Amino acid sequence: MSLPIAILVALGLMVVLFSITFWVCRRMDNYGFVDVVWSFSFTPLAWFFAFSATGWSMRQLVIASLASAWSVRLGSHLYKRVSSHHPVEDSRYAQLREDWKANFGPMMFGFFQLQALTVVLLGLPFIFPTYNSTTSFSLWEMVGTAIVFLSLCGESLADGQLAAFRRNPANKGQVCNIGLWRFSRHPNYFFEWCIWVGFGVFALGSHLGWIGLLAPLSIYYLLRYKTGVPMAEESSLKSKGDLFREYQKTTNEFFPGPTRKSASS
Repeated sequence: MSLPIAILVALGLMVVLFSITFWVCRRMDNYGFVDVVWSFSFTPLAWFFAFSATGWSMRQLVIASLASAWSVRLGSHLYKRVSSHHPVEDSRYAQLREDWKANFGPMMFGFFQLQALTVVLLGLPFIFPTYNSTTSFSLWEMVGTAIVFLSLCGESLADGQLAAFRRNPANKGQVCNIGLWRFSRHPNYFFEWCIWVGFGVFALGSHLGWIGLLAPLSIYYLLRYKTGVPMAEESSLKSKGDLFREYQKTTNEFFPGPTRKSASS
């Protein structure tokens, strides 16, 4: 299968998957589960790309395994969060119900199809290495593998520290500023972005792999300016007020760095 055909077939499969997801979410009356499907969908996409080229190499196994490790970890994390709140829907989708109430069904269906498109576009770093017939690993691929692995460890550690903080009844209503959260207000998002940097770097070892750099650039924009940091900050300000404002004064927003003294200290 040629590379363009593989991308088109993948897009068709994702359209079908997210059409089914839309129907299921509509029956459940909770559209937040699309985030779970979005995360898990990168696993079959990566393996489809891996098997779409003629032949088989360690390179295909490595990139598909790295993508799956990230996808399954994030998908499982989101599933626990979304299912624990069900039938209460994530505030983002509750807001979309209000924004699109005049034409909600078609608008939400279109939104689900947009998710199908983003999966394929963000998955481009997984396909270029698949069509690389070189037998030896390049420096780009080795560095990319290391970045993904270390970033997965960092993101898991950040999520674990936050979960442990929230489990302690004494911390109710408090701001998590322990461990990695002392150096960044969103270390989980930072490491999420780093994972995609690793995928992009891995793809640089293959022909046209530079196109894969669009993925980490897109993820950075989304996390920093759209669905990640801004929404998390808004939610924390509403729930924690002045405590979180103080945290904002002393702790970097995205990139980890030393804590600062607040003006009130």
